[in-house]
Amino acid sequence: MIDLKGKTALVTGGSRGIGKAIAFKLARAGAEVIITSRSDASSTPVVTEAQKENLKISALSGDVTSAADCRRIVQQALEAFGGKLDILVNNAGITQDNLFMKMKEEEWDQVLATNLTSLFHFCKAVIRPMMKQRAGRIINIGSVVGHTGNPGQVNYATTKAGMLGFSQSLAKEVASRNILVNVVSPGFIATDMTAQLNEEQKTTILEKIPLNRLGQAEDIAGAVLFLAGDLSSYITGTTLHVNGGMY
Repeated sequence: MIDLKGKTALVTGGSRGIGKAIAFKLARAGAEVIITSRSDASSTPVVTEAQKENLKISALSGDVTSAADCRRIVQQALEAFGGKLDILVNNAGITQDNLFMKMKEEEWDQVLATNLTSLFHFCKAVIRPMMKQRAGRIINIGSVVGHTGNPGQVNYATTKAGMLGFSQSLAKEVASRNILVNVVSPGFIATDMTAQLNEEQKTTILEKIPLNRLGQAEDIAGAVLFLAGDLSSYITGTTLHVNGGMY
C-alpha cells in the first residue's frame, strides 16, 4: 500500500471526472489535498463528499487561464499547508473540437491557454518552494491523442504533445533537487467528455482497444498515486500510458 501520510497535494481541475478521482485517491492514501475549480459551486459537493469519509480535501476557485489566479492559488495552498507542497497534479483541461478548416482562433487560444499555458504558470509557482524543500512531485495529465493525433482535435492534441516536451525538459532541469516530473497519458476514459459520443463512435473506439473497454477515472488515479509515492522515486521525465493497450 502506498502511504502519503504527511504529504500535501494540489490537483487542478479536481471537481469532477479524472481530477476528482485523483484527489480522492491521494486523500485516501493519507495526503492532504486541495483541488481547484472555476467556482465554489462546482467544488463544494466534492468537499462535502470527502468530509463524509473524513478525508482532507478542500478547494480553491479560480481561472487557470489567468497567470495571477494560478499564482494566487499556489500561494493560498502553501499557506494552508504550512508552506509545504509535495505534489502538484496538472489535470485542468478542456476540449473545443472542430475540423482544422473550421477551427476558430478562439477555439485554438482557449484550449492552449487552459491545457498548456496553465501548466507553465502552476509549475512556475511551485518550483521554487519545491526546490527549497529539495523534493517534489509534478504529475501532468496528458492524453493518447498527444502521441497519435486525432481528427478534429488539432488544438487539443497540440497541447498534450507540448506537455510531453515541457515535462521532459523540466524533469532534466530539476532532477538534482529531487523533484520528479512525469506524465500520465490516458486513453479513452469514461468521463463526461466520452459520454457525449454516440454508439457508433464508441464502437469504433473500442475496436482499437485490446482490453475492449473504456478506462475508468480510477485507472488514471491509480497511476498518479504510484508516481506520487515512494515506489516511483527513480522515475522522472517519463510518460506512463494508461490506455488499455491501444498505444
